[in-house]
Amino acid sequence: MSALSTRIQNLSESATIKMAKLGRELAAKGVDVISLSFGEPDFHTPEHIKEAAKQAMDKNFTYYTPVAGYPELRKAVVAKLKNENNLDYDFGDIVVSTGAKQAIANAVLCLVNPGEEVIIPTPYWVSYSEVVKLAEGKSVFINTTVDTNFKITPEQLEAAITPNTKLFMFSSPCNPTGSVYSKDELEGLAKVFEKYPQVYILSDEIYEHINFVDKHESIAQFDYIKDRVVIINGWSKAFAMTGWRIGYTASTKELAAAFDKMQGQVTSGTCSITQRAGVAAYEGGLESVLEMRAEFKKRRDIVYKLLSEIDGVNVNLPDGAFYFFPNVTSFFGKSYNGRVINDSDDLSLYLLEEGHVATVGGDSFGDPSSIRLSYAAAEDKLIEAMRRLKEALGKLA
Repeated sequence: MSALSTRIQNLSESATIKMAKLGRELAAKGVDVISLSFGEPDFHTPEHIKEAAKQAMDKNFTYYTPVAGYPELRKAVVAKLKNENNLDYDFGDIVVSTGAKQAIANAVLCLVNPGEEVIIPTPYWVSYSEVVKLAEGKSVFINTTVDTNFKITPEQLEAAITPNTKLFMFSSPCNPTGSVYSKDELEGLAKVFEKYPQVYILSDEIYEHINFVDKHESIAQFDYIKDRVVIINGWSKAFAMTGWRIGYTASTKELAAAFDKMQGQVTSGTCSITQRAGVAAYEGGLESVLEMRAEFKKRRDIVYKLLSEIDGVNVNLPDGAFYFFPNVTSFFGKSYNGRVINDSDDLSLYLLEEGHVATVGGDSFGDPSSIRLSYAAAEDKLIEAMRRLKEALGKLA
């Protein structure tokens, strides 16, 4: 009998981390693997941010920090939300965490009681349903497809809400699909939420600045539901700061106090050096962010063209983030050298071992008909990866 808790035994391993690990293991054997599995910009953190971290160490910012973050950082977040999003918050509404993932966990664990329902549109980021599982909640999925650009309608949302619904979780721009909700689309959802005051909304906006259609729109802009919205955001994607581990929630003082209390018993405050770097990032302007976004758009267009030329791949043009999530069901049931592709996980493993390209099967994102691939890699790597994918998929019959 295992000594491990049922809680950890029921928890799934992160599929993105698993595929990245398999890719590294194959690369360690001398195989030239191109990894499109991880959602990590290939850019370096901008110099002014790194310089701020060096100065923080020289100035001895090396002690414990307030659990919710340095006041100057939280004020920088408040200024960012006002200047960029026209949203009014106080620094007491902000809690800085060790990455946006912890911010999400804080919110779900503080809001969801055992048995309460959490609505999640599919496809979704792999950790959403697992965090709900940790909270002993019940995930309720609203399925979308590539043909609707992976977005839900107000009618679908209202049909999913029950008296036991506590939380709605979504991301825009979306991981893994790159879908971006417009202001009108968000307003349609907000009007549904207005009718159900018991339902909170977790709005994951970590890809805010990787948006190719228009300015970012937050569902928190609608005053009649704002006090039930928990914004999740951070520095990892926009400022190429994935390894720095820093994110935050913007909500209400009541919720922020709960998140502070939860975090105080788990990790306490985020790294002091990272927080000083975060201040520099938000106060240093968006020049580097816009340069990266332009490069991501260029890569997106290249990969879209090449993916569209592969027979059997059904792909849409994503409006944000740096992922494609093509439907690959046309390959199910096909085989090569006796190896049968039964589902998207089989296909991802086949593409890794036969094509030497690491992707992620869609099942862990709530959509087993698709695979996710990231285009946060150098242009030459992406072109070669698409060539390998086309070749490997062409072998299946």
